[in-house]
Amino acid sequence: MTAQTDLIRDDILAYLAQHERKELLRLLTCGNVDDGKSTLIGRLLHDSKMIYEDHLAAITRDSDKFGTTGDEVDLALLVDGLQAEREQGITIDVAYRYFSTAKRKFIIADCPGHEQYTRNMATGASTCDLAIILIDARHGVQAQTRRHSTIAHLLGIRHILVAVNKMDLLGFDQVVFDNIKRDYLEFAESIQLKPTTLHFVPISALKGDNLVNRSMHTPWYKGASLMEILETVEIAADRNLSDMRFPVQYVNRPNLNFRGFAGTLASGILYKGDEVLALPSGKTSRIKSIVTFEGELEQAGPGQAITLTLEDEIDLSRGDMLVYPNSRPAMLEQCEAMLVWMAEDALLPGKKYDLKCASRLLPANVTQIVHKHDINSGQKLPASRLELNEIAQVRLSLDAPLALDGYAQNRTTGAFILIDRLTNGTVAAGMVMAAESHAQSGKHAHVCTEERAARFGQQPVTVLFMGLSGAGKSTLAYAVERQLFDRGRTVYVLDGQNLRHDLNKGLPQTRAGRAENWRRAAHVARQFNEAGLIALAAFVAPDAEGREQAKALIGSERLITVHVKASRETCQQRDPQGLYAAGGDNIPGQSFPFDEPTDADLSIDTEQLSVQQGAAKVIELLRLRKVI
Repeated sequence: MTAQTDLIRDDILAYLAQHERKELLRLLTCGNVDDGKSTLIGRLLHDSKMIYEDHLAAITRDSDKFGTTGDEVDLALLVDGLQAEREQGITIDVAYRYFSTAKRKFIIADCPGHEQYTRNMATGASTCDLAIILIDARHGVQAQTRRHSTIAHLLGIRHILVAVNKMDLLGFDQVVFDNIKRDYLEFAESIQLKPTTLHFVPISALKGDNLVNRSMHTPWYKGASLMEILETVEIAADRNLSDMRFPVQYVNRPNLNFRGFAGTLASGILYKGDEVLALPSGKTSRIKSIVTFEGELEQAGPGQAITLTLEDEIDLSRGDMLVYPNSRPAMLEQCEAMLVWMAEDALLPGKKYDLKCASRLLPANVTQIVHKHDINSGQKLPASRLELNEIAQVRLSLDAPLALDGYAQNRTTGAFILIDRLTNGTVAAGMVMAAESHAQSGKHAHVCTEERAARFGQQPVTVLFMGLSGAGKSTLAYAVERQLFDRGRTVYVLDGQNLRHDLNKGLPQTRAGRAENWRRAAHVARQFNEAGLIALAAFVAPDAEGREQAKALIGSERLITVHVKASRETCQQRDPQGLYAAGGDNIPGQSFPFDEPTDADLSIDTEQLSVQQGAAKVIELLRLRKVI
């Protein structure tokens, strides 16, 4: 009995050892809603004998209630585990499933197809080696196909498998398959999608055609089945074996005689006795031992959880990194990155977040949104903010130097998340693009207007509210200021009457004096614009020539003119400064001419519109001009 038990034990240990040595492939399925992603995974699990009998029995029962395949077992229910997913027949959360064959182990991420779950898809794709893009043969390449392919491309997935599903509904027509293949290749070329490998397979996830075994229904297809591709695609070359990166996650000090540094080797091969460099301190030492739960190793590879001991006592703690001295990452305080925004509240440049890369956590902020990616069209669009599920290229500023690699080079030291400092929730996932800081590259040595504007999330302009005294210029300007300020904009009112108390003190209230009052204020407004601010200027500005000179000074693209109108009788009744009551020869439009503007960008009659209505018109104009 003992000999038989030993034999069984040895067989189990041999099986486990063989299983442990299998290569792991991480993949995700993505595509449009109802393209059959969950059904595909369910079929792979079923046909690879990875479903327990009780689980299959439960799915069979649920198929009568939730299934969409008639009398057949709905294998999609193997993946769609949430109640809402089953009731709606859609995938909401990212579902991870594990299975293995004789050649390889697999982890599948089933990503949702709905646009509002883009952040879920990005999360699932972040660790994957291969993406299966499902296309419904009846509909061809759709917007979601382009979206998910673009996201997979941006996230650095190097292997793409395009599965044209539901071919059984079209009689396995080769013409349909060839047309879809042609359309996808044209799209891939337009976004410069050039994966290491690209395969096209005609399948029926429901029936199992060309999934595990090649189908008799597609004699014209000479390629491998989907499973054969998954088992043979070469991913070993994707790993970075040359640049050793070991982020320290934990200092292990169980007693006075042992001080080790625990973590997961992100990339490279590490050997006992190698010389290593600690970042950011710059101290060097040598690997004394590589310790694991099973014992000491002579070497370690990417993905291994290990504890290192060093020959020298150097300052090293959580968040630091060990690298080879001749292959060190850049220590950056600024970088460019692709950002996937995952929060309900929009990203506004300038707000402080905590950036977490590997085991390092430090404050950072987005200084500029370079451009936003329109995932559907592939266009790069200007943006001052990022909403939920949007993707953009941004510039980051860090509070301290951080060891970073480009994401294409290293997914661990080139990826990060942003954390809201108040709620402690993850608000974005990012991939480092640039390998040089602005200081290293010599660019943007001085802070430029564009950088300031990007941080404030607005375009700097001067809005000139001009008109007779008592027309309501200052009242309207302050109302607009309040609305812009409440929306998070950086704005300030330059009131002509207030400036007469300091900067323009002593200027007469004649036509020439009022023109000079505005001319000097225009210089101030230009400086405000250079600082990235929105300036709201309330001046009589009676001289058309003076207004043109100010336009040349500020810039025609930055000056927006608003003619604030009211009848002379109404202005006299309002008389906020007592100008009309005092009489004299200093009354605009009465004692001297007021040049009525004929080319104002907006005209507001304050006798016909309330202050709030007038302010709303100005805000709408600023929105149309893409100022805010």
